[in-house]
Amino acid sequence: MNQCEFEEVTQHINDKISMIKRLLELRAVAKDPDKRATLIKVEQEVSAINELLDRFERYVGQQRDLLKHLKDLEEFFQEDEQDAHHLKNNTPLHMPRKGQQAAPQEGGQVAVQSRTDVPPAPQEPGPPKKNQRNQIKEVEFITVPEFDSIPPQFCCHRYMKGRVTYDQLNAAVQSINTAVTAKYKIVHQPIKSLNNVSRALHQRFKEQETKDTKGQFFVVEQDIREFVQLKVDKRFVGMLNMLRHCQRLREVRGGGVTRFILL
Repeated sequence: MNQCEFEEVTQHINDKISMIKRLLELRAVAKDPDKRATLIKVEQEVSAINELLDRFERYVGQQRDLLKHLKDLEEFFQEDEQDAHHLKNNTPLHMPRKGQQAAPQEGGQVAVQSRTDVPPAPQEPGPPKKNQRNQIKEVEFITVPEFDSIPPQFCCHRYMKGRVTYDQLNAAVQSINTAVTAKYKIVHQPIKSLNNVSRALHQRFKEQETKDTKGQFFVVEQDIREFVQLKVDKRFVGMLNMLRHCQRLREVRGGGVTRFILL
């Protein structure tokens, strides 16, 4: 046994001897009735303190469990935050939402302006506005389940170079919406307010209408070429067939013109 261990044993024995002496003194004091009452009161106080210490220990344990739970929640929140950032940075180019709004400019040309994603502030209901009847309909974007349900013969046509992708199909939807918006912005304007170019377009639009298109929104291939500067080739026609399969368009022929009616 080294010196350090010997000192520890000696200190332990001395502590025990001191405790025994204190107990003997307390035993002698307890024989005195007055001092015994004081000892009983001290005992009660010590018992109360022990009870408080037990309660405090349980409370500390509860707080420790709560802290562990909060740390777990923090980890879950960090994972959700990472997922949210990933979704934000990898959002598909064409989500099922409203497209773009076109406004006529001088010379009959139409400039497309993106709509804001911020919802308008709620307004009090009032009398219907006159321009509500001029609201332009748009083709809804194709959802992923709808795209996956399209038969292969629609996605891989012999005129197409490779399979049409989800983004390519919704890009075609955006092109159609742009053409529809530009066309009916002109249609809904008074003829007197149009310049010569827009007036000629307005006349052509009216001549292309039939009884089948009455009250409907439609475009023809020429509208897509002029307003979107897009080549309507066999591949684009194949995508139009895919949109017909998804109940986005209906085709009406007549007078040598194919009309694509929005559903």
